[in-house]
Amino acid sequence: MGDERGMTRMLLECKLSDKLCIIQEQQYEIIVIPAFLVGIFLILLGVILWLFIREQRAQRRSPGPQGIAHLPPSRGLSWEEAGHGGNMFVPLKETSVESLLQISTHALAKLQLPREQVSEVLQQIHNGSCGAIYRTKVYIGDPAKPKSVVVKALKESAGLQEVQDFLGRIQFYQYLGKHKNLVQLEGCCTERLPLYMVLEDVAQGDLLSFLWICRRDVMTMDGLPYDLTEKQIYHIGKQVLSALEFLQDKHLFHGDVAARNVLIQADLTAKLCGLGLAYEVHSRGAISSTRVVPLKWLAPERLLLTSASIKGDISCTILIFSILTGAPPYPEVPPTSILQYLQRRKIMKRPSSCTHTMYSLMKSCWHWSEGSRPSLGELHSRLEAAARTANDKAVLQVPELVVPELYAAVAGVSVQSLSYSYKHFILFLFNIYCGQEENCGLSVTPQGHA
Repeated sequence: MGDERGMTRMLLECKLSDKLCIIQEQQYEIIVIPAFLVGIFLILLGVILWLFIREQRAQRRSPGPQGIAHLPPSRGLSWEEAGHGGNMFVPLKETSVESLLQISTHALAKLQLPREQVSEVLQQIHNGSCGAIYRTKVYIGDPAKPKSVVVKALKESAGLQEVQDFLGRIQFYQYLGKHKNLVQLEGCCTERLPLYMVLEDVAQGDLLSFLWICRRDVMTMDGLPYDLTEKQIYHIGKQVLSALEFLQDKHLFHGDVAARNVLIQADLTAKLCGLGLAYEVHSRGAISSTRVVPLKWLAPERLLLTSASIKGDISCTILIFSILTGAPPYPEVPPTSILQYLQRRKIMKRPSSCTHTMYSLMKSCWHWSEGSRPSLGELHSRLEAAARTANDKAVLQVPELVVPELYAAVAGVSVQSLSYSYKHFILFLFNIYCGQEENCGLSVTPQGHA
């Protein structure tokens, strides 16, 4: 300390007995010490910023968390074929719609269907802002047996970005390949506008409308295949889980496993649809901030706006709750209060029709911490074991009146988003009294393929 003071006096050119110099010395210290601290702070800040920038660059170069790959963003870019559905991007600013269609037709050559065959007889079932959705029959595989398909059309006035996104979704289905529990791509027409994406038609409808029908007290009527047993619930659950495992193998997740995103065939084969989130992760490496998923179907980490992963799909046993009850999850909790409810570590109560084995399985998937939830493989094994001893005789039904407006309010969704389920349910009731669909003048088909 004495040496430091002596050095300070030498710098100030003061004598040891000079009292005025003491004041100057103190003033010097007041200036030097803060300046020294500010310098240290700036150096530390620079180091922190450098580390942060380096980490961001590393994340962009390497796979994202939980096995989600950070792929080149689709905005401002286009693609060419690169092997089996891979991505090769070219600058969009150097591409016109015509050249983009030329590239895509070559890249998707194996999927091209004769346009005149697809557009010969189109039954419009929905009309959206980007284009209409139709049902038709095409000859695929067997030339003697036409196959019912759903055709998504992109309007002729579509711009470059809309064309690129539509082609990207076709390529995404090509990348996924075939799986018995996913809605399949049957082909496309991309040589000119309007563009067509041809998907398999699952005419029995979505699981939500199926459950609504099951809630009606009509289970004793002859010929109706709408009797749900405990074993059949496990059967549906295993199929959805199989589709999720398939997505996981592709380093993807679904993000919105709900009854409205599962289509059902007459033999109770389940087809997972609604792959919009999976497409965004595949093409952009992240979920769009504009995509909305109802809060009650989100895992806690998604509600907290942290990283999304396949562990969020593990809460798909919420789907089993919906199958058991025909109701939305957390029916006693307002949608805007669901995060606070889960933060208190509360879970749904056991429905009266739910066995203790099934409820135990569901609870294991509802842990607040994603690390405490089972893996898809573990859950699949538990479903298999439970299914072996499940009841296949007793019918599970809740004969209550379905009120779509009430369901939408409890679920936190719009009534418009339930329009197909409600129409399919009304069609079912009309068929009971009219006998034939055509006599009632009603016709609907699934719209959940997107």
